[in-house]
Amino acid sequence: MEFATILVFITIFVALAFDFINGFHDAANSIATVVSTRVLSPKLAVIWAAFFNFVAAFVFGTAVAKSIASGIIDPTQATIWVILCALLGAITWNLLTWWWGLPSSSSHALMGGLAGAGIAHAGFGVLVREPKLVLPFIGTVPGLGSKWMITLAFIILSPLIGMILGLGLITMFSWIFHRRAPRQVDGLFRKLQLLSAATYSIGHGGNDAQKTMGIIAGALLTGGFMTPEEFSKGWGSYKWYIILMANGAIALGTYFGGWRIVHTMGSKITKLKPFGGFCAETAGAVTLFGASFAGIPVSTTHTITGAIVGVGAVNRLSAVRWGVARRIVWAWVLTIPASAGVAALCYWIIKFLGFAN
Repeated sequence: MEFATILVFITIFVALAFDFINGFHDAANSIATVVSTRVLSPKLAVIWAAFFNFVAAFVFGTAVAKSIASGIIDPTQATIWVILCALLGAITWNLLTWWWGLPSSSSHALMGGLAGAGIAHAGFGVLVREPKLVLPFIGTVPGLGSKWMITLAFIILSPLIGMILGLGLITMFSWIFHRRAPRQVDGLFRKLQLLSAATYSIGHGGNDAQKTMGIIAGALLTGGFMTPEEFSKGWGSYKWYIILMANGAIALGTYFGGWRIVHTMGSKITKLKPFGGFCAETAGAVTLFGASFAGIPVSTTHTITGAIVGVGAVNRLSAVRWGVARRIVWAWVLTIPASAGVAALCYWIIKFLGFAN
């Protein structure tokens, strides 16, 4: 077997490892609320979330995957070494933030990794610049195309949408059930939270697993296993292999869970009850479903954090621990540049050793 072929298989393995770590890292997004409200035990919660992560394979298309595969860097410059170093940069940042207990974005870590490795390989011109998108109040960012602009905008918009929806839902349901006994309301929303957790997990699997699909498709294209026509028209005979592998890997990662981040998301930002947990998960799920069908690679972490803040703020702003929220926001800001820096460093080391050219 030729070295180039072996390298493609190594890259796919690393992509699936990233997907596994994504599920492991982002398990908190799916299960923190349902665990913190004690609707499910941690063990049952991860099984529940992992199952619905996998179900997402049969719900969504591949619009987000195509955005990652061709909307971030020029596909013709995405050599196998660029893809491999992008994954290493994203994995490194994910593991660091997991260790620190901070819910950062695996999606933006992957984008940063692709940008950093791509720039190290071919300069800043490698970033996709077309088509242009003019955003309200912002305009355009020189050198960045529409996928970059939409993704950067949703760093702000996804938690904001989650927060507004979370605040709106808990306000609405508080008004609807204000005459009911607290114990009755708690019992009802304990059942409903199973549904909201499942729906959110489908949204999580649908948006996040697609990012790995785009990377695997790019590796197969670079390795000559897929023609450019197949790549642009649904990945040919490889389509379902790619989809099932990606969703399977993220489901396994969710099953093994990342309890450091569960603790941060489930109890450090604000205290939740089943009523609030249902509203946060539903708000997050609605946001993720919309983004996935629109092909926008958003952060599930940003989305659910915003929803939890919105739910926590309904009574009083002091119910939200803003010091913890501030640390999380800093992790968000640093994710793209930090993962880009690690990926670029990996590429320069490989180039120095004579492997990449």
